Amino acid sequence: MRNTTSGKPPRTYRIGIDVGGTFTKAVLIDNATRAVVGRHSVLTTHDHQSGVASGVVEVFRRVLEASGVAPEDVVFLAHSTTQATNALLEGDVAAVGVLGMAGERAARLAKDQVHVAPIELAPGRMLATSNRFLVTDGMSDPQVREAITELVAEGAQVLVASSAFGVDTTGSEELVRSLAGEAGLLTTCGHEITRLYGLTTRTRTAVINASILPRMIATATMTEASVREAGISAPLMIMRGDGGVMDINEMRRRPVMTMLSGPAASVAGALMHLRVSDGLYFEVGGTSTNIGVIRSGRPTVTYARIGGHETYVSSLDVRVIGVAGGSLVRARPGAIVDVGPRSAHIAGLPYAAFADESDIVDPRVELFEPKPGDGADHVAVRVASGARYALTTTCAANALGYTQPGMHAHGNPQAARLAFAALAAFVGLGTDEAASAVLDRAGDKLVPVVESLIKEYDLDADQSLLIGEGGGAASLIPYISERMGLRCEISRDAEVISSIGAALALVRDVVERIIPHPHPEDLLAIRREAKEAVVRVGADADSVEVTVEIDQLTHRVRATAVGAAAMHAKDPDGAITESEARAIAARSMGVPPAALDLAGETSGLRVYQSTGERLGAVRAVDREGAIRVQRSHALIRACSPATAAAIVEEVWSQTSRSDDGRVIVPGLFLLHGHHVADLSGVETLEQARALAASELDGQELNAPTVLVGIPASKGT
Repeated sequence: MRNTTSGKPPRTYRIGIDVGGTFTKAVLIDNATRAVVGRHSVLTTHDHQSGVASGVVEVFRRVLEASGVAPEDVVFLAHSTTQATNALLEGDVAAVGVLGMAGERAARLAKDQVHVAPIELAPGRMLATSNRFLVTDGMSDPQVREAITELVAEGAQVLVASSAFGVDTTGSEELVRSLAGEAGLLTTCGHEITRLYGLTTRTRTAVINASILPRMIATATMTEASVREAGISAPLMIMRGDGGVMDINEMRRRPVMTMLSGPAASVAGALMHLRVSDGLYFEVGGTSTNIGVIRSGRPTVTYARIGGHETYVSSLDVRVIGVAGGSLVRARPGAIVDVGPRSAHIAGLPYAAFADESDIVDPRVELFEPKPGDGADHVAVRVASGARYALTTTCAANALGYTQPGMHAHGNPQAARLAFAALAAFVGLGTDEAASAVLDRAGDKLVPVVESLIKEYDLDADQSLLIGEGGGAASLIPYISERMGLRCEISRDAEVISSIGAALALVRDVVERIIPHPHPEDLLAIRREAKEAVVRVGADADSVEVTVEIDQLTHRVRATAVGAAAMHAKDPDGAITESEARAIAARSMGVPPAALDLAGETSGLRVYQSTGERLGAVRAVDREGAIRVQRSHALIRACSPATAAAIVEEVWSQTSRSDDGRVIVPGLFLLHGHHVADLSGVETLEQARALAASELDGQELNAPTVLVGIPASKGT
């Protein structure tokens, strides 16, 4: 029976599922309010005959049953997955036959570039390959069939078709796919993975993609069948490694794009659940911490390396540090030596911070070696009952009051202090000094990474918000925030943030080209192609935003398109009032609401600028209360589609600067309707004006529009 209320349409829901190494967790989210209304977890079903798909199906059934929600009221279902990554790490891959091709003039050079040797995925685990090469001039169907037969005879289970200049002329690769299909073979074409030149890397990426096709397609088929059997008709979406989602049919074609989708899901949670537009996110687990950057509502991405080789797989630029909430303290008489990387979980010990204080009686320090080779300097406390407890960063944070009730890492501060008193006596410090020393050691590993990211991505003070995610967030983030003098927020529902991120993530796709000195029409073409690509994989066309970036050194042009999943973009009802938007902006800036001017407004966004202590600071707040643009200092110009070209030129002249012959635009944002178009990644005024005109095409000439520019003298 559907969940209805008299006189109102039925409530609808989104389900997000995170497939982790130990647990598969699901959350149920109200589609209108974004509130988490249900959650459940099961053990990840690695050993089931249906693989992890069994756990995915089980957990969404349970979360629906526990919440009393009918399957037909679910309008969005997405899950992250470790399966692609695990398949590569474990060597659970198909042998790949590579059929390389080139025209006669390019054949000599191309033959070596498309030859892919066996790839070592992990110590002792290889991806087997075999290779053939054909000259496309005069290439016939019988020649292709013969090459395919030879590759299969050498053990190939799947194929790759990779042709020199295949990104421009795809016919040869498509011919191979067609003929291989007659033989029942799955095939990846090089041009499917990327339209970038770089034949060696493109071919290698296609090989990796092809190697996991059988396993990933089987899982996708089982999962989708079970979802449909359960009565859910909404498209099934899968997290990509770059922070977006794609529908399951696209995953069947490019499964390699799902690598690292676990960390990507947590970033999506920060973007959509915490409504973060700029900041550094920390996903703090028990053993390690992932750190990355969000800028202008987008995570920073890079190309993944697999088996030590470069690929064209876009993934989050994540730095992994071996310290987290469960990291064990290491000490010797008179000194605290280190923290981690070994965790209490691996050592099989409970945290002192989660004990009852009545259990911590007569605690004494014992040094031990969790695993052979770890070193016998790890700290546990033995209590009167004979039980042993670990001392961890979480225990230190509890002892010092950094955790608060409601945080997943909050335990029993008094129990933690009693245990730390024993360590303090062992090293000759006070209790607070000992706990602080533990967090200092952890901070010594994390702070340099944060400083490096701030410098690398040229973040200003307003972009240096620390966002804590994961169950261990409160054990480290408040301390790091205090030590560095930076603001921090601990994500709501931090322990299930990855599941929430999967439920709320946007559809994403990227189109890249090598275009030396691109003309405006080149940028408009790649922008259009990116929008069409993201709509093709499940985005609602009206919700799509496209950002175009140009790397002036490599001539690489990248268009990134994101949008809400088709048929279930968020209902706009319940938009916040002007006073509520002003309060959100003021709280973010740390100023009173009266110190803000409403400097510009569109139908979906309000732009506020500080007139007081933080003169010039800007926040653009959307109708749902999310901050879409935030900077310490900016120029704001109200305009319309009719006057935008002139205003773009005016703001460009005041924000761009030259550096070694390159044009640098610290920040240029065009706001119209509910869209924010980032024009910062271009290299000429003509390109910026062309993209702005494309953004505003079809808009009413007098529609309110706002341009936000970041003055070069203030940096970014």
